[in-house]
Amino acid sequence: MSEGRKLRAGLIGLGAMGRNHARILSGLDGVELVGIVDPAGDTTGTLRAPVVPELGDLLKLGIDYAVVACPTALHEPVGLELAANGVSALVEKPLAQSVEAATRLVEAFESAGLVAGVGHIERYNPALQNLRTRLEAGELGEVFQVVTRRQGPFPHRIADVGVVMDLATHDIDLTSWVTGRDYTSVSARTVSRSGRLHEDMVAAVGQLSDGTMVNHLVNWLSPLKERSTVITGDRGCFVADTLTADLTFYANAAIDTEWEALRAFRGVAEGDMVRYAIPKREPLLVEHERFRDAVEGKESDIVTLRQGLRTVQVAAALLRSAADGSTVDVGRGASDRAEAALPS
Repeated sequence: MSEGRKLRAGLIGLGAMGRNHARILSGLDGVELVGIVDPAGDTTGTLRAPVVPELGDLLKLGIDYAVVACPTALHEPVGLELAANGVSALVEKPLAQSVEAATRLVEAFESAGLVAGVGHIERYNPALQNLRTRLEAGELGEVFQVVTRRQGPFPHRIADVGVVMDLATHDIDLTSWVTGRDYTSVSARTVSRSGRLHEDMVAAVGQLSDGTMVNHLVNWLSPLKERSTVITGDRGCFVADTLTADLTFYANAAIDTEWEALRAFRGVAEGDMVRYAIPKREPLLVEHERFRDAVEGKESDIVTLRQGLRTVQVAAALLRSAADGSTVDVGRGASDRAEAALPS
């Protein structure tokens, strides 16, 4: 790319998330949003870029990269067409609705030598970024457990996947990323209470490669909107609220007590509580900045397609576990077998 030329970006999909992408792309430094694909057109009349009905129309405009924000079931055909035309892509999470589809996307973009990433936006949440830095510095000591809660009302925009692929993939990705560890096994139970084909609640237990225990509670059935990550270790626990981007540390007490009845207790006690002051930039903006830099050939921390594939593999294992009540091995090489065993 010549010095000073803006990247030409396209957007596919104008749903709730697509409109947020359009907002960011319209003002992103070094980027020009040149076209948007959506069969319904611009229903608000507020978009600055032309809205075209088909991907082929967007490709004719000439784009350097595209943001894929259409329904999950369309990620594979859209992504494959972009790769075939030499266009880099930022694909909304999950990467695809199955391991096989996600694998084909990985292979297509890698064989074409294109930059491609997955929109796991929680990695750019200020609270989680700060938490990861503190874990890497050893501030918590040995990590014992990661617990996430992600619940709220049903989003009627989601129709092609259940809560595992749509919401739990956030927690799967952030857990591996924050801890720097991979999942080795998972077990899950799901229910469907909203009358839809797919599950709308999941409770999952897992283990990471260093023995850390993981618990995820994810649902679309609660009037309470909650986004919480709690990581407990031998020095206390961190609590990240990703709705407010707040990070709090609860320390284990290290003060001797003169109370004989308590002195015999061998567990932990409440210590100091610290809420950190963290600069709070919009995660979606940061995600776009990182991907823009990667397309420009700069060193940048993006969520790669292979990382997105791994998340889909773990999510598929959760669905497999829920289907037959088993604990599923998700060590490297085992996730493909879990996907193959899923009921069609």
